[in-house]
Amino acid sequence: MRLFFALAFAATLSGCGQTQDLRPAAGESLPPPPYGRADRPTAEELLALDPQAAPERSVELRRRSEEREDDPFDLPPPEG
Repeated sequence: MRLFFALAFAATLSGCGQTQDLRPAAGESLPPPPYGRADRPTAEELLALDPQAAPERSVELRRRSEEREDDPFDLPPPEG
């Protein structure tokens, strides 16, 4: 019985790895072009992330402790 469920589960998962290009559903079309653009973007262009949505990591990791510089905006809470 376990073998049957394992095979059924494997068969179900095998359909998840489709490698076809994405296309709109039957009877549907891609969204209209953005304002100011003459041509309609392709599915690949719509799925591509712009650099602001997924920026590259440019943080240099520190290898040892370093003294922090004085921060002029690090003020104590107001009296009140």
